[in-house]
Parts: sequence; C-alpha cells; structure tokens
Amino acid sequence: MGIPCHFALFELQPSFRLDLEQLATRYRELARGVHPDRFADASEREQRSALEQSARLNDAYQTLKSPAQRARYLLKISGHEVPMEVTVHDPEFLLQQMQWREELEDLQDSADLDGVAVFKRRLKAAQEQLNESFAACWDDAAQREQAERLMRRMQFLDKLTYEVRQLEERLDD
Repeated sequence: MGIPCHFALFELQPSFRLDLEQLATRYRELARGVHPDRFADASEREQRSALEQSARLNDAYQTLKSPAQRARYLLKISGHEVPMEVTVHDPEFLLQQMQWREELEDLQDSADLDGVAVFKRRLKAAQEQLNESFAACWDDAAQREQAERLMRRMQFLDKLTYEVRQLEERLDD
C-alpha cells in the first residue's frame, strides 16, 4: 500500500486554496483517534502503528497549513518535485530580497521596534499577494514553471518572516 496523499488524509481535494479552519478541525478529530495515549494498554505493534499514524498526520497537517509548504507539496505530487537548493533565475526577486535584507539590518541596527512592525505588515501583504498569484497560476497547468518560481518566493518570505519574529523578540527583551 502506498503512502496516502496529505489531502486524502483530510478528505480534501488537492488544491492550493484551503479552508484552514476546516483543516484544523479535521486535524484535531483525526489526531484524537490516533493519539498514542489511547493505545497505552495496546500491544507494542499497535502502539508503534498509532505513533506512526500520529507522526504522518502531524507532518501532513504542518505541510498543508503552510502556504509555501503546500505549494511545494502540490508541485511534488503533480510530478514537478523541486530540489530544495537550486540557482534561482529570478533577478527581479533577488533584487527585492537584497532590499528587504538591508532594510531588516537597518531595523536591527537602529533597534526600531515600530519599524519592525511596519516591515512585518509589508511582508505579510507580500505573502498574501504571492499566495493569490500561486493559486491563480496553479489552476493553469501551462504555468507550472511560474508556479515553481512563486513557491520559491513564498519560501524566502517564510524564512524572512521567521527572522523578523526573532528580531522582534530580541528587541522586546
């Protein structure tokens, strides 16, 4: 038996646009059924199986709830697996990345917490725009190359958002 598709696990059709509340609700329902505590008195084999199912469910949920990871997963299951590290031929976005990095360094150097909040809102808007662009081109099989480019941009913004949160925490202390 093959590994079930993450979407099938949650009884969803493969799609970039997901109702995240519905996904979270279904996750909690399924997690209760395979939680290792429910198998405390079961055989070692059943305990191991519950643990594996729980891990698979957690992995599927983490993948589907993140737009960038969901985009990568959709590309993968459609036969367009994208290597993690490749040279990106996206000069426009590379320039944007450098500008964001410089701006983040300036905010760090000046310890500007208000500026960080504004920067964070701009990143969130950029992420939402990328998500919409990916969703639109995902529905068109002829645009898989563009979908891959957008997914890479999404991954970068996820990483940058994480770095902004870390900076916020350091400045908040």
